[in-house]
Amino acid sequence: MEERPWSGIVITVFSTASAVGKTLISINMAAELAKQSYRVCLVDLDLQFGDVCNYLRITPQKTIFDAQEAVRLDIDKFSTEEYITQYQQENVTFAVLASPLKMEEAYNISTEAVKKVLSRLQGEYDYIVLDTSSAFSDLNLAIMDLSTIITFVGIVDFIPTIKNMKIGYDTMRSIGYDRNKIRFVLNRSNSKTRIELQDVEQLLEEEFYHVLTNDFIAARDSIHTGIPLVLDQKKTVLGQDIQRLIAKYTNRLEDTEDSASGVSSWMKRLFK
Repeated sequence: MEERPWSGIVITVFSTASAVGKTLISINMAAELAKQSYRVCLVDLDLQFGDVCNYLRITPQKTIFDAQEAVRLDIDKFSTEEYITQYQQENVTFAVLASPLKMEEAYNISTEAVKKVLSRLQGEYDYIVLDTSSAFSDLNLAIMDLSTIITFVGIVDFIPTIKNMKIGYDTMRSIGYDRNKIRFVLNRSNSKTRIELQDVEQLLEEEFYHVLTNDFIAARDSIHTGIPLVLDQKKTVLGQDIQRLIAKYTNRLEDTEDSASGVSSWMKRLFK
């Protein structure tokens, strides 16, 4: 495939805690972007325990491990099409680059090779959505560097989770990331907790960019069927929340809604 003269937008989905819904959010972000006719590739970079293909009920023949081996062998002959698995639901299609199938392969992933693979994907897709592990690994730091936006997913359930969010955010800021690059997304917003959202925002010194409703049943059913919430004919509140998140990222909300959500002029220029 001939590379385009511009680079695709990279959205990394990250968290400092596990089991916060990163994979479900990543899948639905990719599906919603694809539904809007963008060319999208979802990359599973949770190398040891990636669940993207399990959630989508697809079976990859090749993975990111195979892709990086091809890059190492001869990057000039490397073609991303050989290593992706297509997901299709009715008339919506997006590409998936799967995580390694074997644990030993996960431990033999080269950060530099992955960066080269992602660079090729940027030449072929409008959006690349990266589902990551919950760690400040060399790989995660490298992909954060090249990301357009880092979607930092959090839940307000108990103090250690919030503390880790604060440490993670401070780490990103100390690295030098502009605060416009980091977007806090609160998942399971109406779950039972005695912790006030305003207290968390005060601790983080940052407001949540977007809030997702707690809907365990909808999430469970989506995983069971392999159909993303945003593609399901049943309109769930959680699915609509994710659609609104993508509308913010693609600047498709009305200007008044953008202003109320605190979307910066930098974001408007970026996605215009």
